[in-house]
Amino acid sequence: MKRRDFLKSAGAVVASSAVTAPAIWSPAKAQARQETLLIVSESGPNNIDIHGVGTNVPGYEVSWNCYDRLISHEMKTVNGTPYYDRDRFKMELADDMNVGDMSVTFKLKKNATFHDGSPVTANDVKWSLDRAVSVGGFPTFQMGAGSLTKTEQFVVVDNNTVRVDFLKKDRLTIPDLAVIVPCIVNSGLVKKHATEKDPWGLEYTKQNTAGSGAYRVVSWTPGTEVVMERFDKWAGGAQPKVRRVVWRIVPSAGNRRALLERGDADISYDLPNKDFSELRNNQKLSIISTPYSNGIQYLGMNVTKPPFDNPKVRHAVAYAIPYQKIMDAVLFGLSKPMFGAPAGTKTEVAWPQPHKFTTDIAKARQLMAEAGYPNGFETTLSFDLGFAGVNEPLCVLTQESLAQIGIKCTINKIPGATWRTELNKKVLPLYTNVFSGWLDYPEYFFIWCYHGKNSIFNTMSYQSPKLDSMIDAAVDAAAINDTAKYETNVKGFVDLAFADMPRIPLFQPYVNVAMQKNVSGYQYWFHRRLDYRSFVKG
Repeated sequence: MKRRDFLKSAGAVVASSAVTAPAIWSPAKAQARQETLLIVSESGPNNIDIHGVGTNVPGYEVSWNCYDRLISHEMKTVNGTPYYDRDRFKMELADDMNVGDMSVTFKLKKNATFHDGSPVTANDVKWSLDRAVSVGGFPTFQMGAGSLTKTEQFVVVDNNTVRVDFLKKDRLTIPDLAVIVPCIVNSGLVKKHATEKDPWGLEYTKQNTAGSGAYRVVSWTPGTEVVMERFDKWAGGAQPKVRRVVWRIVPSAGNRRALLERGDADISYDLPNKDFSELRNNQKLSIISTPYSNGIQYLGMNVTKPPFDNPKVRHAVAYAIPYQKIMDAVLFGLSKPMFGAPAGTKTEVAWPQPHKFTTDIAKARQLMAEAGYPNGFETTLSFDLGFAGVNEPLCVLTQESLAQIGIKCTINKIPGATWRTELNKKVLPLYTNVFSGWLDYPEYFFIWCYHGKNSIFNTMSYQSPKLDSMIDAAVDAAAINDTAKYETNVKGFVDLAFADMPRIPLFQPYVNVAMQKNVSGYQYWFHRRLDYRSFVKG
């Protein structure tokens, strides 16, 4: 059997399995297994272009590994784990970076080519950055978070040099060029597939990679499998050790665990926390747990419509959440509590940090009565089915606890492929979600999640001109190193967010990764996804 046929047949076996985890690899394929990294997860990408409409979080992983950016981050070590260094950058497609007072100039690597062999030019860079600020939605807002909003900011100096002009002094601008969104796309290839209705070729790149990154997608069956192969002419860094990545979608957590324990899969990172806790104790696998940088899981409420437009209702919900039960029964301690700060605790110049609410059903009932809902009300509680391992038991416990104060919740399970689209409609009355800011600064998180000026992840539709002004003031203060002004405004917007409570922080999640003992090289990145370039199979 040919290797490609074998991979396809193995994928079919996994997809058809309901209870018993199948054996994927035969001894005859030992060599293929040695040069292949097999990943199993609960959900997969719905789009492999970060610029696409509604691209989900798994789609970020494909984009990160298949496309380059001008720059990336150096690594440091945090609690024994390689961890991206927020403040130090390294060159990727760029060979040199020269930061001026109001611009930054990049010289490109002269040997960089796209997967089809065409050279990477300054025109490709400009077209790609123009695309990012023009397609709208999440990519364009992400660019704007670093004051990158106009195509005129991206200037071709010569075939090998591009300049990015600053609209204003903003400490987020340079870091924003190292996130997933400003990836460099093969403009010549994509333009061939563009149309009048689709000038940026998004339909083509939704299913085809057009980058210069370390890997390229060779096959993708949505909901089943993604296969990526190494690009041996990658110029962005040292050649990866792993030749092939096979990413299988195995919805059953029991199957994923069995595949790992039998040695038939190399990595999984979204098992239930109970499994991670047990696997750590039996020591058959390498388990790495790292807190999300700048991230929380929260309960969000749409504050534009009754009953959640009433702050007392929101406070009642905050008092009714069974925080410790969630920590114990869902997370098994693999997260950091974001609740129950002792009275008198001073607000820090940091994010995330815990609020002072704890579970107090009597207090919650009192607030419901004061809000005019002594008998409660009915609503829906929504979650992303793509991450059901945590979301579903969390919602069941919350449903049970809210029932004690008269709030009757119907749980709404939204498929992972459509979750981002439904969330961004901003009509869900009550929901749980995770948000982790790619740039690890408090003001950056609040720009995304609380700012009233069309922030797409302000899914509560929360509007507070006072809070907006404090976020803006913190951004401006950081740009000129005005520490006193910065600290005052960060403390101010955290306090106001906790007073108005449009979203209730629950916990800071951990990225939990289980790997075979012969797999090494895991690195924690701001996007929380796997970077295949660093992995090694022994």
